[in-house]
Amino acid sequence: MRIAIVNDLPIAVETLKNAIASVPAYNVAWIAVNGKEAVEKTKADKPDLILMDLIMPVMDGVEATREIMAQTPCPILIVTASVRGNSPKVFGAMGYGALDAVKTPKLAGGFSDTGVQQLLEKISSIEKIISKVKLPSLNINETVTYDKTDIKVKTLVAIGASTGGPKAVAKILSELPADFRSPVVVIQHVDESFTQGLANWLNAQTKLEVKIAEAGTSPKPGLVYVAGKNHHLILKPNLTFSYIAEPADYPYKPSIDVFFKSAVKTWPGKIVGVLLTGMGRDGAEGLLNIRNAKMNTIAQDEISSVVYGMPKAAAEIGAAEQILNIDDISKEIIRIIN
Repeated sequence: MRIAIVNDLPIAVETLKNAIASVPAYNVAWIAVNGKEAVEKTKADKPDLILMDLIMPVMDGVEATREIMAQTPCPILIVTASVRGNSPKVFGAMGYGALDAVKTPKLAGGFSDTGVQQLLEKISSIEKIISKVKLPSLNINETVTYDKTDIKVKTLVAIGASTGGPKAVAKILSELPADFRSPVVVIQHVDESFTQGLANWLNAQTKLEVKIAEAGTSPKPGLVYVAGKNHHLILKPNLTFSYIAEPADYPYKPSIDVFFKSAVKTWPGKIVGVLLTGMGRDGAEGLLNIRNAKMNTIAQDEISSVVYGMPKAAAEIGAAEQILNIDDISKEIIRIIN
């Protein structure tokens, strides 16, 4: 796997080079010290993955991500030193197509830092996604065919998103009214280091309260819950949130499929499943479970998706009852709920 490094700090570059060199199958494609240089180098020599810093001279990582994804689309992993301070830029870059974000490992007394392992795990997960390897069976719930629509319980809105997701999720939430009656659960592919920042960022763009889905709590009407761990969020039979490690080898953590399937198995009312822009296939099978349970399912259309991967997979297997432009999804959710 050829991996490019975009970072203006020599010590960070050295740490990233050492991390890449520690895996025999990885090698450094090239190094750029600012976003403008990265854009040009990607055009000349497209790598398998770019490790993109955010704060750089000449052109920052957000604009570089935007230009690369528009001109020479390539998998991008944001690698940033400051999580809290850079959250808006992280979600800006992810809105343009960055796959995920991780903290920059620190070089301390040589090549030793827990952040290195975290970085390598992220790279490995991305490699599985872009290589389109066969995913392991989830074994969360078999497809069901019964009808729950006559049960008088609040509808649950379940939204799954990946590449380009933060911007798409923000648009939907921004258009939901303050008196929205249903709980909303968001599964966005992003490292847990950034989930509180994501919740805060989304909270500023909607009339609803956005919070992390905490284990042991139950989804309440009118609140938005964001999956907050690098484990899989599920709904237990007592309708409380929980996090599970299995399947451990699944490249998506948290997995949209895992949550969708657990919701179909446990939620006693109706479900509106929404699958947004993203690379790979996560969420497609879970959305099909929701539809087979005679619930409402929506997939984002190709023209408004940053990456038409997950919604396309859902459309191909008949999981999407409706395929809608991002501009129309919130309206349809409101129509269904009302």
